[in-house]
Amino acid sequence: MNDADVLIIGAGVVGLAVARALTLAGRSVVVVEARAAFGEETSSRNSEVIHSGIYYPTGSLKARLCVRGRALLYAFCEARGIAHSRCGKLIVAADESELAGLEALARKGAQNGVADLRMLSGDEARAMEPALACVGALHAPSTGIIDSHGYMLALQGDAEAAVFAYRAPFLSARREGHGFVAEIGGAEPMRLHVGALVNAAGLAASRAARAIQGLDPSFIPETLYAKGNYFALSGRAPFRRLIYPAPQTHGLGVHLTFDLGGQARFGPDVEWVEALDYSVNPERGHGFGEAIRRYWPGLPDDALTPAYAGIRPKISGPADPAADFRIDGPERHGVPGLVNLFGIESPGLTSSLAIAEEVVGRL
Repeated sequence: MNDADVLIIGAGVVGLAVARALTLAGRSVVVVEARAAFGEETSSRNSEVIHSGIYYPTGSLKARLCVRGRALLYAFCEARGIAHSRCGKLIVAADESELAGLEALARKGAQNGVADLRMLSGDEARAMEPALACVGALHAPSTGIIDSHGYMLALQGDAEAAVFAYRAPFLSARREGHGFVAEIGGAEPMRLHVGALVNAAGLAASRAARAIQGLDPSFIPETLYAKGNYFALSGRAPFRRLIYPAPQTHGLGVHLTFDLGGQARFGPDVEWVEALDYSVNPERGHGFGEAIRRYWPGLPDDALTPAYAGIRPKISGPADPAADFRIDGPERHGVPGLVNLFGIESPGLTSSLAIAEEVVGRL
C-alpha cells in the first residue's frame, strides 16, 4: 500500500502549484523540500513580475503556459485578495537600431495570444513616462507585479490536505511494483512508497533526476546556474510602469521594476556561476548605471545599492539560444508515473498554475 499517490520534490512556486492541483483533484500528496521553508530559492529571488507572454517562440511551452498562466494567476489573485498590480510595462528602443526588434516582438506577442500590445512613438512613450529617453516603445498593459510570498502562502493553504516535509532532502528513488520507493533524508529519514513522482526541484532538478534509478541519463540535461543581481534605487523613481530595454539572449536586460510598496529596483544581469552564491558584488553596479542611463539619463549618481540576487536554472549555455521549459513525462523518457521539470526559469512564476495543469495532464 502506498504512503501517498504522488511525491513532489521541491516546494518552490511550481511544486506548490502542482501540490495544489493534485490535492484539489483528490490525490494524496507528499511534498519534500531540502530547505527550511517553501520558496527559498528561485521563487523568492526574482523580479516578482507577471509576464504577458511576448518574449517566447510561438508554439513553445513558455509562450503557451505564460499566456494561460497569466490569466489564471490574475484570477487567482483577485479571488484570494493576493496583493498585485496590473501596472503595465514599456519595452523601449534606446536608438533606431532597436525599433525593428520591438516590432518583431509585437508580432510574436500577437501570435502568442497577447492581444493588447501597442507600438508607441518616442513622443507617445514620453507622454506616458516623461523621464524616459527612447525613440519608440512597446506597451504591454497586461504585465504586472505580485506579492510572491503571499501567492505561495495561498498555494500552500489550498494544498492543506498535502503533507509538507521541510529540511527533508530527496536522496533517491526506484521503481517498485506500480510506483516508486523514495529515500528522503534529514533529521528523520523516511522511506516512502508512492504511486507517482514529480521532480520540481528547480536548481537541483538534474541532480534529483540522476538519483532516480531506471531513468536513462540521456533524458537528463545539465542544469547551469545563471545568477541575476539586483540593485535598489535610493529614493523614488519617476516612473509608474515597469521599464524594460530591448531583450537580450539570456535575459530581459537590466530593467526597472517595483515592489508593491513602490520601492524601485533594477536587474537582473546575467552572471554565470558554478555554485549557489547569493551575495551581490557592489562593483557590478557600475555596469548597471551604464545600462539604465540608456533609457533613464536622469539616474542620479551613487543612487544604486546592492539588493539581492537570484539564480536561474538554465539548461542552455552562454553561447546557446535560450531553451524552452522541459516537462518530461513518461511519453518522453518511458518511466511510468514520473514527470521531470527542467529549466523552469522565467516566466515560471507567471506560468506556475498552467504548469501545474500540464503536470497533472502528464500524470
